[in-house]
Amino acid sequence: MVTRRVLGEAGRLVSAMNIVERDVVRDESEAERLGIRSTPTVIVRGKSGDEVFRAEGIPSLNQVLSALAKAM
Repeated sequence: MVTRRVLGEAGRLVSAMNIVERDVVRDESEAERLGIRSTPTVIVRGKSGDEVFRAEGIPSLNQVLSALAKAM
């Protein structure tokens, strides 16, 4: 999957990155709570837990790295 490759490359470049993958098909209530309407959805949160970036679809590596910079 392309999204996993993008996130894997971002994780290689930013070792402090923590990736959590959720199965929204099995846990629809979690998907609803997070406002996930389609897959893939990538959410980047800052240290306080606030959302700083959301991509519904496949984000580019540059988008993820920029979001990680905002999150730190």
